[in-house]
Amino acid sequence: MGRTQGSRAEVTGPLIRDAARRLFARHGYAAVSMRQIAAEVGVQVGTLYAYTADKQALLADLLREHMQDLLASWQDDPDLPPPARLDRFVRFHIDTSLDHADGVFLSYMELRNLTPDNHAEITGLRRDYENALQHILDAGVAAGAMRIADARLTTMALIAMLTGVTNWYRAGGRLDRDALHAHYCALVRGAVGA
Repeated sequence: MGRTQGSRAEVTGPLIRDAARRLFARHGYAAVSMRQIAAEVGVQVGTLYAYTADKQALLADLLREHMQDLLASWQDDPDLPPPARLDRFVRFHIDTSLDHADGVFLSYMELRNLTPDNHAEITGLRRDYENALQHILDAGVAAGAMRIADARLTTMALIAMLTGVTNWYRAGGRLDRDALHAHYCALVRGAVGA
């Protein structure tokens, strides 16, 4: 089936991804049909297949894009002392999580719906991101600036804690982002003995 009259690939493709991300985050991958995604975008269901092989490929593409964007955006500065690097990571992770809450939700909650090959690829990308934090923690321990019994476990716990802001933080609430950053930097430094 051809594209809907008047549709353009550079517009329709991103609209499909945005609609799928939003619907998967709101209702869960298993509960959303390709027909619902098409209706959200305002195209025929057959049009979706010009942009993705199937719903599984669409989910994998969304998760891949999220993780690749995350990895490309994070810029560590190894010349800074480890506690300052850790503060930068905290601010980056919180801001990215809040600015891309649907992508973050999908990357944690919908891994279970990936095929084994897609799952291996996405968890590999997640591991690369987790390693960025673990390198900071390892540098902090080596420099005597942090006290951590298990860097891998601490990495996973910190990422879970930082990602958790998406569950409760609302702009315009009691804390602005600067205050949120300050509180979480203090919590994280305390957790690693910095």
